Amino acid sequence: MKDTLENDAVKKFETVEASILEDAKKAQYLNKVPEQTHQSAGMSWNRFNTMKPKLRSGMRIFLGKKYYTMARYLKWLKDYHHFARKRMAETLPYQITAHETPLYRKLRDVDMWLQANKAVNLKCAAAKLNGICLYPGETFSYWQLIGKPTYRKGYRDGMILHYGHYKHGVGGGLCQLSNMIYWMALHTPLTVTERHRHSYDVFPDSNRKQPFGSGATCVYNYRDLQIKNETDQVFQMCFEINTTHLKGQIRSSDSTKCHYEVYESEHAILPQAWGGYIRHNVICRRIMDDDGQLFRSERICENNALMMYEPLLPANENHKHTDK
Repeated sequence: MKDTLENDAVKKFETVEASILEDAKKAQYLNKVPEQTHQSAGMSWNRFNTMKPKLRSGMRIFLGKKYYTMARYLKWLKDYHHFARKRMAETLPYQITAHETPLYRKLRDVDMWLQANKAVNLKCAAAKLNGICLYPGETFSYWQLIGKPTYRKGYRDGMILHYGHYKHGVGGGLCQLSNMIYWMALHTPLTVTERHRHSYDVFPDSNRKQPFGSGATCVYNYRDLQIKNETDQVFQMCFEINTTHLKGQIRSSDSTKCHYEVYESEHAILPQAWGGYIRHNVICRRIMDDDGQLFRSERICENNALMMYEPLLPANENHKHTDK
């Protein structure tokens, strides 16, 4: 009887694991669709109907997190010697790029105390990354350097996005830091080797200054942000937090001869047969020399997110005409 129960439990776990892997492959496909599938703004987007939300049991979510967390730990052990770890107290002489974002935003139905706690969490995480140097051949790993956020380390409950909604959780709000690092990395010669995008678009745009989908979400430890230095220069990440803003820089031992401009294309809000909306765009960048001459254009990534609010579709005023 005991053996039968154990066998049933093993079979159930294997079934859940196989289903989780199948979903992961599908998600990977949806976030990296071949460029030749794009035809025009009026093309058929039936392939996005597979993004219809599915309810997951608590057991399914628990087993999925355990599986991917253990897989990440094993990968860290395998690639241990390739990760950046050295910190430099002095700043490198050349600033390659810099960016800052406000600590507090007015978000619909979000209590401000969560944002106050987010500021504390950002201070804890930024302290782990400030001064980190990325030598040639090394890879920056967001979670490998920060570690698991816990109350004991000084982290507090902040806002965590969960299946299109938000909840309270220790270390909430650290996506603001990973968003900043990703955005800055796109303005350098560094190579982003791992980046994840939120599957849901939760809040409407409010004074947006960067393209939709130009950030990087993070979930300890299996949704990581990794950046590799494939140049012959040394790069350094520097961070500062004051009462109002999170500030970041990427500095280097030498100047770079290129300038970068990041922009979006193919932005669309697409109604789905099942009643929801998909927000879609492609992030690209132009690489220019010191004289402003275009060196090349690159397609960086494609974003597809389920919208959790009713889109404010513009009236067709611009398309109307009268015979006056």
